[in-house]
Amino acid sequence: MSWDHPARKQSIWIGFDPREADAFAVCRHSINRHLIAPIPVRGVVLTDLRTGGLYTRPTERRDGKLIDVLSKREDYDGAIATEFACSRFLVPRLAKSGWALFMDCDMLVRCDLQKLFALADPSKAVMVVKHDHHPRETVKMDGQAQTRYARKNWSSVILWNVDHPAHQALTTELVNSVPGRDLHRFCWLDDAEIGELEPKWNFLVGHSDPDINPSIVHFTDGIPTMPGYEDCAYADEWRAELERWAA
Repeated sequence: MSWDHPARKQSIWIGFDPREADAFAVCRHSINRHLIAPIPVRGVVLTDLRTGGLYTRPTERRDGKLIDVLSKREDYDGAIATEFACSRFLVPRLAKSGWALFMDCDMLVRCDLQKLFALADPSKAVMVVKHDHHPRETVKMDGQAQTRYARKNWSSVILWNVDHPAHQALTTELVNSVPGRDLHRFCWLDDAEIGELEPKWNFLVGHSDPDINPSIVHFTDGIPTMPGYEDCAYADEWRAELERWAA
C-alpha cells in the first residue's frame, strides 16, 4: 500500500508522565469509551524509550525540574513541563507505518476518534490545529514554567502520516540533537506539508473560543485535580471520566 493511501493502519499514542498518571488514565479511558471500532492506544513512556536506546537527549534534574540540556539558551534554563516534551517526535518510529495520532495526556476525548482519522489528508505529513497561542502567564500546571516558542501547542495533537516521505528527515539523530523548540515548529517539514485541523480537535481550556463544541478538550494550563483549576471549563466532565475509570 502506497504512502498516500488514506485507509491504512491506525494507532493512538498518549504522552505519559508519572506525575500526571490520573490525566493519562482519563485520556486513555475517554478514548476507548468512545471508540466504536478498536484502535490500539499506547503510552509514550520516556523510561522505555531510554532503555530501548531511542531517546538519548541529555537531561538534568534541578530544583524539582526536568531540564532538557539541548534546549537551554541565555534566557531559558531548558526546563520542560513533561517527560514527553520531545519524545513525542519519536511516534513515527514507534508506529512504523500508517496514520498515528499523538496526544498530550492532559486531554479529555468526547467523540469517536475515527472521526478524526477520517479527516486524514494523504498529501500532508502531519495535521494539527494551528493555534495562535501566546500565553501571558509565566507558570502553569504544578509550578512548571510556561514556555513560549513558535507554533506553541501545535504539537499537542498531531495526526502523523507516518509513511510520508518528508519524515525521512525526522531521524532518531535529529530528535536527539536539536533544541525542543525546533522540533515543536516541525523544522524538518515545509509549511505546505503541515495540514490544518479545526480548533475543536485541540480545544485549549481558558484560551480557545468558548463557543466551540470541542471533540478534544485540552487542559493545557492544568488538570482539574491541580490547585486553581478545579472549576475550569469541562472540569466536571473530566472528574466524571476519572470516576468511570476508577470504577
